[in-house]
Amino acid sequence: MKLIRQLLSLVAIGATATMLFSPAAGYGRGVYQHSDAFVSEVFAGKVPKVEVLWLTDDLQADITKILGHPYKARRIRYWGVPGKTAWVLDEIGKEEPITIGIVVTSGKVTLVKILEYRETRGDEVRHGFFTDQFKGAGLTASTDLDRHIDGISGATLSVNALTKLTRMALYLHRRSPFGT
Repeated sequence: MKLIRQLLSLVAIGATATMLFSPAAGYGRGVYQHSDAFVSEVFAGKVPKVEVLWLTDDLQADITKILGHPYKARRIRYWGVPGKTAWVLDEIGKEEPITIGIVVTSGKVTLVKILEYRETRGDEVRHGFFTDQFKGAGLTASTDLDRHIDGISGATLSVNALTKLTRMALYLHRRSPFGT
């Protein structure tokens, strides 16, 4: 009987450790790429000077329409060369901010990449099968994406965050001196 209790105790400890340290416990959380490395990759190591776009009242009003709330900052840093811009933006998924790198070339998305994911679920949005849907997307006149983005069951708020920030980056690209 004592041996059975010891075995059951070991099984319980093992199960607890598995739950605490398994990928399912906050699996998606992490820094996948720092913003400096992202920008360096995008511009093949020849990083242009960082630019600042001040969010004037008219820009903030348009961004509020895109996001459904005002953007938290009064200025946004970005990098650009003629026809191409790179943006590192944050948006709340369910409860935590998601940091996303977005590249726009000639008014179309060429890359969407999760740089840092802080939520405990919904991390499927960081994979290529999801982010590749944005490649080639542009904006309509009403600042909607010109294509449908398939959602992911259980990651709706993360999907919405990425979609909104992609729309915002496309809009800001148009408003930057590098946009077309």
